[in-house]
Amino acid sequence: MNQPEHDLIIIGGGPAGLTAGLYAARARLNTKLIEKLSPGGQVLNTDWVENYPGFPEGISGFELMDKMREQAERFDLDIAYGEVTSLERKGDRIQINLTDGEVLSKTVIIATGTVPNKLGVPGEEEMIGRGVSYCATCDGPFYRDMEVLVVGGGDTAVEEAIFLTRFASTVHLCHRRDELRATGILRERILSEPKVKIHWSTAVNEIEADSNNQVTAAVIKDLKTDKTFKQPVHGVFLFVGTTPATDFLTGFVELNDRGFVKTDLELATSQPGVWATGDVRSKYLRQIATAVGDGATAAYNVEKYIQEKFHSP
Repeated sequence: MNQPEHDLIIIGGGPAGLTAGLYAARARLNTKLIEKLSPGGQVLNTDWVENYPGFPEGISGFELMDKMREQAERFDLDIAYGEVTSLERKGDRIQINLTDGEVLSKTVIIATGTVPNKLGVPGEEEMIGRGVSYCATCDGPFYRDMEVLVVGGGDTAVEEAIFLTRFASTVHLCHRRDELRATGILRERILSEPKVKIHWSTAVNEIEADSNNQVTAAVIKDLKTDKTFKQPVHGVFLFVGTTPATDFLTGFVELNDRGFVKTDLELATSQPGVWATGDVRSKYLRQIATAVGDGATAAYNVEKYIQEKFHSP
């Protein structure tokens, strides 16, 4: 498909991408944001956001992202839907290849975020959607008055386990260590939650199902004794980290050994005219607030780059 050349293409519509789009649209750059699914990214699956400034009582992830999208569109940000398959340089432009065509742009901001990791244990793949889930907010209501298992010990796992107590009769939390990695307030909440039972120093070896292909139990190994036990549950929710959505960038920009995009302090990648923002880039803290900061920084640098490279006498 033939499309006009853009000043900026933003790939990904989470907090970083929408913020970059807002700033670029306000700067009157010819900007298109391309999102594979729905604007909002993984925050859409977050039940309640308590640590984003400006909302003292908290706000649902869906509502927060809807407000970000609405604000960006108020400044005429063009949001399109499609899947980017690769990027390639065309002189001083970048060609963005999609499943149904290509787009040419002076600059690109990568904001594709991450996808949930899988455990890789027997029964997991077969039971996705039949008792295995990576989103408590999406699937929690299906497990009213049932026992469920959450795997993980970070902020996301603990937040989702607490959310599941609204529905489940008991929430079992399986964590490989003797101490949770979640932040202090979350640790306090889950340790005082009567519906949560924590299985310390354990790992899931297998997910079992019945003849109807519905989850019935998880086989759990005690990492200190090497003994296993079977925990009857109807649902298994996995929160064991994430992997950057960067397959389409292989060979185009420099990635670290985990697949995250390497950037400098200005969020520029190894490819001129290309920046990376939010969870997809190599950094220590991955939060909505830091993603928003990344988006604003990258958009500012894009504006400066275009002015200097394409409009200077």
